[in-house]
Amino acid sequence: MDMNRVVGSHDVLFVTLDSLRYDVAQDRHAAGRTPNLSARLPAGGWERRHSPGSFTFAAHAAFFAGFLPTPATPGPHPRPFAARFAGSETTTADTHVFDTPDIVAGFRQAGYHTICVGGVGFFNKLTPLGSVLPALFDESHWSPALGVTDPDSTANQVALAVERLRLVPPSRRVFLFVNVSAIHQPNRGYIPGATEDSLATHAAALEYADGQLPPLFDALAARGPAFAVVCSDHGTAYGEDGYRGHRLAHPTVWDVPYAEFVLAPR
Repeated sequence: MDMNRVVGSHDVLFVTLDSLRYDVAQDRHAAGRTPNLSARLPAGGWERRHSPGSFTFAAHAAFFAGFLPTPATPGPHPRPFAARFAGSETTTADTHVFDTPDIVAGFRQAGYHTICVGGVGFFNKLTPLGSVLPALFDESHWSPALGVTDPDSTANQVALAVERLRLVPPSRRVFLFVNVSAIHQPNRGYIPGATEDSLATHAAALEYADGQLPPLFDALAARGPAFAVVCSDHGTAYGEDGYRGHRLAHPTVWDVPYAEFVLAPR
């Protein structure tokens, strides 16, 4: 899509499904276990991309600079949004280029109200480091109910996002960012009786999150057209080749699911 036609005419939704692995996302799609996300994916399902960072802070710092996950094929690949950067080989006529240090400030400059609904610790505003990314936005929100320890975190995040959207007049565009925390460890609570995190609990957390998203999509569709980017910031290893977790260089961490779609107005 020509992003120059999107910016100013569409709300923009950016959802990161924190820590979600590409292989798990694609498996759940193929099994029909994520119907709400799958309904908005192309026939082949999720696109496999490479994350620009192996953990949350690094990946999101790159995202907000305009460097979203890169298609896992030889490039260069055009970017939808960019902060002006001399010599960029991935900025094309379809890229909307902002004359700002980050795309959040760029959307604000374009008249958007910018909202952050945080999830994992890098958005909790409890420390100077946890305040860096939320500080980019006009308004940012975090509480334990939105974080990794609350089993209803995605439902709580969606309810808050919908509430904040309702307070913005439909005549003003919104850039809404939601960092879904449920899939990040600890995720064992999404399978009753599980005592440790695993690929199975990771998949169950994704299924839970998928079930909570419809009110968010509906709220945006009620405001008018919205352009959505839904992806992961990085994956997570569960013992492959001896690796566990993330902030490491392994395909289970670098390969992430990615999707773009338009929410048509109702």
